[in-house]
Amino acid sequence: MAKCGICNKGVTFGIKVSHSHRRSNRAWKPNIRRVKAIVDGTPRRIYVCTRCLRSGKVTRAV
Repeated sequence: MAKCGICNKGVTFGIKVSHSHRRSNRAWKPNIRRVKAIVDGTPRRIYVCTRCLRSGKVTRAV
């Protein structure tokens, strides 16, 4: 469940390269938090990345 409910940021795949230059697959996961936010006028629990929380794209419900 590593996907933001606001901006749809998800897992990004790439290649890990060691010091001896051996290559293997790896994944970068976004920093996802489960928060209580106002969605369509009602408070709901959604998964949001911290970039959306910090930039104010999400209105938190108290």
